[in-house]
Amino acid sequence: MAADGLVHVLTLCGNCNCGCPELYIDPAAPAEQRVVITDDFGNAIRLSGGQLSDIVGLARSGALDDVASA
Repeated sequence: MAADGLVHVLTLCGNCNCGCPELYIDPAAPAEQRVVITDDFGNAIRLSGGQLSDIVGLARSGALDDVASA
């Protein structure tokens, strides 16, 4: 567990040393803010597990394919 209490889940890039986006869980946060996604600019967004599940479901269905190639 990191000093800030976040539990690292995955790094979305990992092929460089440039501060790739990362996914964390904040077990101390309210349920609607427990998932934390950081970007390589030092920003973070927080969302619920349900919101993350919705994003994963959309990605699996192909609904986000055009967004990723934009």
